[in-house]
Amino acid sequence: MDFIDELRNFSSRIDKLKNNICTEEATKTSIVLPFFQLLGYDVFNPLEFVPEYIADTGTKKGEKVDYAILQNGNPIMIIEVKPVNTDLAIKHINQLFRYFTVTKARFGILTNGIVYRFYSDLEEANKMDLTPFLEINLLDIKNDSIASLKKFCKESFNTKEILNNASDLKYTLLLKAVIAEQFNSPSEQFIRTLIRNIYNGTKTQAIIDKFRELTIVAMNEYINDLLNSRLQNAIMPTTSESNATKESENVSFLCEEIKTLEYIKDMLPTENILFKKTTRYVYMHLLGSQHKWICRIAVQQDKNLLTLHKFDTTNYETEYYFDELSQLEQIKSYIIDTYNKCIEM
Repeated sequence: MDFIDELRNFSSRIDKLKNNICTEEATKTSIVLPFFQLLGYDVFNPLEFVPEYIADTGTKKGEKVDYAILQNGNPIMIIEVKPVNTDLAIKHINQLFRYFTVTKARFGILTNGIVYRFYSDLEEANKMDLTPFLEINLLDIKNDSIASLKKFCKESFNTKEILNNASDLKYTLLLKAVIAEQFNSPSEQFIRTLIRNIYNGTKTQAIIDKFRELTIVAMNEYINDLLNSRLQNAIMPTTSESNATKESENVSFLCEEIKTLEYIKDMLPTENILFKKTTRYVYMHLLGSQHKWICRIAVQQDKNLLTLHKFDTTNYETEYYFDELSQLEQIKSYIIDTYNKCIEM
């Protein structure tokens, strides 16, 4: 099982456990320690993973950070844990901020077991930034953050490599937050910038308010148009079906079908796969041969159906009904086997 599969399985486990975890200690033992085990660390080896790591600050003695990960006897990461039901805020990094200054660690992690925020000293040496350069939510894992998280695995950990990318990650995270804020509630300055070259009249407050509403509509329509365009390119409808498909396509179901096939595609050791839409389903086939199809997906209101191509003398197909994508992990071996047989055709 590769890293992304392990991460998804762990996410499902947390989702089931989180409502039964009430304390910080339970958060540590039930979620945090298993998470760092998943990253490859021996959490029971005090030469590598130290609980209650002493980080005395100035005249204050006996100060301890929840965990420290050591490399060659020196801390490379320090970890501060809060209970799983805690909404992490700026006030929670005070201890981590102090401990970071007095240790040799280059990375500080604040977590409630579900959200992990990664900090470093990108702005001023030996002084931890107040803004994380990476944030992982294990219940909402973003594909673009998995590669960054994987760099913190024991087998691939490289301080210099992580720090080289950390600054870009940090400012990308901040930019996404600003963009999200503008999408939800565009500022007056943003509106004035947008309409500067398209509206020549006096920009009164009433005009600004009017264009604020229009901007929200325009941004949402642009995103929808962009999504639909990419979906059309991804599924590449046949000429005979193209016009009928564009007219009858249900975008919400199509998104789910593509999402499911992308999930299955991640299980396979290749990128040479294409999706195609018909009037009844979306199917996955090998690049260069529509006849070498692996599976097809039909998402309906009352059921989701995965059909696997069965390569034998009967040439029958095998059907699987599922409610959640994680259930497809149960038949991952069958999916891979079908892909391999498709290759051998």
